[in-house]
Amino acid sequence: MAVHVNEVQVVGAGPAGLMAAEVLAKSGVRVAIIDHHASPARKFLLAGRGGLNLTHSEALEQFLARYGEARDFLEPAIRSFPPDTVRQWCEGLGIKTFVGSSGRVFPACLKASPVLRAWLRRLADLGVTLRSNTAWQGFGDTPTILAMGGASWPELGSDGGWVEIFAKAGIAVTALEPSNGRQRVAWSEGFAAKFAGSPVKNIAVTADGTSVLGEIMIAPDGLEGGAVYALSSQLRRSRSMVIDLRPALSGAEVENRLLARRRKDSRSTFLRKAFNLPPVAIALMRETNSSNPKQVVVNTSGPADIRRAISTAGGVARDEVDAFFRLKKKPNTWVVGEMLDWDAPTGGYLLQACFSTAHRAASDCVKRLAEGS
Repeated sequence: MAVHVNEVQVVGAGPAGLMAAEVLAKSGVRVAIIDHHASPARKFLLAGRGGLNLTHSEALEQFLARYGEARDFLEPAIRSFPPDTVRQWCEGLGIKTFVGSSGRVFPACLKASPVLRAWLRRLADLGVTLRSNTAWQGFGDTPTILAMGGASWPELGSDGGWVEIFAKAGIAVTALEPSNGRQRVAWSEGFAAKFAGSPVKNIAVTADGTSVLGEIMIAPDGLEGGAVYALSSQLRRSRSMVIDLRPALSGAEVENRLLARRRKDSRSTFLRKAFNLPPVAIALMRETNSSNPKQVVVNTSGPADIRRAISTAGGVARDEVDAFFRLKKKPNTWVVGEMLDWDAPTGGYLLQACFSTAHRAASDCVKRLAEGS
């Protein structure tokens, strides 16, 4: 059925919504962005406090593998708008990028606010209208791209309120769960009081058969940090992780050193001397009743509150959309970004997938409008 339209509506003024609006407007489509908050991209600005990790510079095959079982779902979008193109896009805003020592890509300004200001100027120059303090009223006849995010940091905009509207429309949504967030652990009072805020660096963490290198941070009520975040999906299946405090040493070497302990050495003194462990690592072994620094088992009671997670897993079920993220039951509506059912670790993978799904959906919308279909 031909669709004649004067305007396309983008719902959500976060990075996915802004990218969708840009693609549409550059193709000559009139675009209105609506957002229920007074100002755009508030969570984007929050993310920028840590430097605004836009994407990652690793080889594309390795990059795609970071999305786990969602790779096939996201790969066409990421290949059509890959990390190198994200860097070109940012530099097109007049903001240089650089690759950090970890391979992550950042704007040279290391802030989100200059990127957002330049982006909003570009959208204004393209004629995009931003309607703040305007809530989405549900499915209608206007071609629409939905970019309302997940359910973390709801006061910044992504409150998951759209889930109920989708359910009433008979569109399946995989339950939203916290990702890239703190895992709760019932520490003893003394351990938490003394070591909360302390990092444990240069370790390996294993959960549900997957291991990552990195660091963790002791929180008053659990563990957080890059190595924990990277195992979010695994820790949803298994509430146990094994921490290797000295991954560079073989198991045999560790056993030999353990057997060489002298009776006169206290446990703490021995661990410090034999393995060069810092006080927080030694205390963690004591807290978990672990005798081997390569086998520190921590049992969690699940993820912390979804409202303070970096991102959310779950979302609109994959079989509810086509290859361009167009809803099969509402064919004049596309869904992008964190509203879709995928999960990824931090490191640039979150924003990249938001950019790429938005770019692919908006490009498809432009094509269909031009074809009148």
